[in-house]
Amino acid sequence: MKTLPAGLAAHVAGEVTTLCRCWKLIRADGAVLGFTDHDRDVDLDGLACEALSGLGAGELEQSVGLNADTQEVAGALSSDRISADDLHAGLYDGARVELWIVNWSTPAERVLDRVLTIGEVVAEDGAFRAELRALSVDMDETRGRSFSRACDADLGDARCGIDLDQPQCKGAGTVVRALSDLVVEVSGLGGFLSGWFRGGRLAFSSGANAGLAVEVAEHMAGDGTVVLHLWQPPARPLAAGDGFTVRAGCDKAFATCREKFANGINFRGFPHIPGNDFALGYAAAFRQMDGGPIVP
Repeated sequence: MKTLPAGLAAHVAGEVTTLCRCWKLIRADGAVLGFTDHDRDVDLDGLACEALSGLGAGELEQSVGLNADTQEVAGALSSDRISADDLHAGLYDGARVELWIVNWSTPAERVLDRVLTIGEVVAEDGAFRAELRALSVDMDETRGRSFSRACDADLGDARCGIDLDQPQCKGAGTVVRALSDLVVEVSGLGGFLSGWFRGGRLAFSSGANAGLAVEVAEHMAGDGTVVLHLWQPPARPLAAGDGFTVRAGCDKAFATCREKFANGINFRGFPHIPGNDFALGYAAAFRQMDGGPIVP
């Protein structure tokens, strides 16, 4: 239960109210934006919450217990501060959103309704939809170790121990030409075996996508050419001469850890754990029905 500031409480208790909702959006890169469903801009301690931005909120779904509350906001890309390229580039993924209830006639009278984070964002046909998730969504994340054959560490983290900046794990190249939105021919990676960067991360250092990164789906080398397949198209069109750095990928298998990175001692999975075939082997070998022969 929220306690309203005295001024706002008195305003709400009156016969007529001048309330609106304001969203304060804080991106991971530090950019702060403000929006309101009022028909005029509202000032929140120096942050201009933009009116007529086409932003509107759907109903809020609340759950009992630790399930995450969710809400959806939708709107047109009418604000100069929101672009389809930025949405597609993931600049809004995971951003913090503060939802304020504000007396627009006296903005100092306001209360923080809730704090949410941006989940899935979809932009198409000049409009976007963004899912807002309560902070309790973090309670859904897996904590602690899990028993599986695959490694549960991330390549290059403290538990893995691999230095991704060492020459054998990192390459620098240049775009030669884009064969499609997802396939690009590159130069500068001729010294690496085919597949070395499969599952790795490519970060652009120059060009329209400078500062952005994408995941590598496949790395193919042969006949004097190197081709990279990307998991998703970059936010902006690729052009010849765009520079990038790319780091090796790992499929989290024990053989890859041991043979590709010589790091088997730090493997964080359980490659010898018995599988379903072993667990069901006894039942399969001795299954017998109605006195008939043993079925292997």
